[in-house]
Amino acid sequence: MQLRAPAHLVSRRARAYWTVRALVGWLVVGGIEAGILSADMPAAARLTVAAVTLAIALAHLVVMPQWRYRVHRWEITHTAAYTQSGWVVQERRIAPIGRVQTVDTERGPFEQLFGLANVTITTASAKGPLKIHALDRAVADNTVAWLTERAQLAAGDGT
Repeated sequence: MQLRAPAHLVSRRARAYWTVRALVGWLVVGGIEAGILSADMPAAARLTVAAVTLAIALAHLVVMPQWRYRVHRWEITHTAAYTQSGWVVQERRIAPIGRVQTVDTERGPFEQLFGLANVTITTASAKGPLKIHALDRAVADNTVAWLTERAQLAAGDGT
């Protein structure tokens, strides 16, 4: 088995999902910063801090979702599950189907809002489970069903 780039991108809606999730975080940061900046500070200092924060937030909100969408990939074959994830630090993983112990889906509030789901493939690996984030809900459900069936047919015992 060779570690290779997986074939499938995550859902196109992942970009909007990641943007909204990051926006919520930046709104919290902005609220905290507004409280701190309302203290006795020169107006120029307040404006500079607010402008720098806004510039960083906008860059993050524009670049991060596009970058993650290009990097995050997945593929399930008859022999293995492949994942590629990360943003700054990128990781590729492979799990032979015979090593699969459990397959789960997860849909948090934001995932539900965007019709997305995450798939977790647990194996006996010390590195932990493989995670496929931001799949269309139907794709995730079909993947879990197919992978569960395939893992049951595999000769391995999941260990």
